[in-house]
Amino acid sequence: MGSSVLRWPSREEVEEALKAWLSRHPIPGLLAAGYFGSYARGDHGVGSDLDLALIVEASDLPPWKRPLGLPLEELPVPAEALVYTLEEWASLPQRRPRLARVLREETRWLLPP
Repeated sequence: MGSSVLRWPSREEVEEALKAWLSRHPIPGLLAAGYFGSYARGDHGVGSDLDLALIVEASDLPPWKRPLGLPLEELPVPAEALVYTLEEWASLPQRRPRLARVLREETRWLLPP
């Protein structure tokens, strides 16, 4: 047969890899870490990425620069990270209510907020 079979990592495999990644790469001031999106909902498939939510005490960097130093390429699937300060996290429901609702309802926390 000339067909190929694609196997994408399961949620359990990705979650275990994320836990190991977090232990290998301590993030200064990290208060909470979790993931949301298709992996959290359980409807991931071939090509799904991992959406991370990280909360840190504080940061001098603008939000878009915070994930740039994270070695996300070490995770078993493509990943994106949202890195919020505690203050930003607390004000998220007022600033971005839809995103705040999604994060509140979907996020599987590995390090609870």
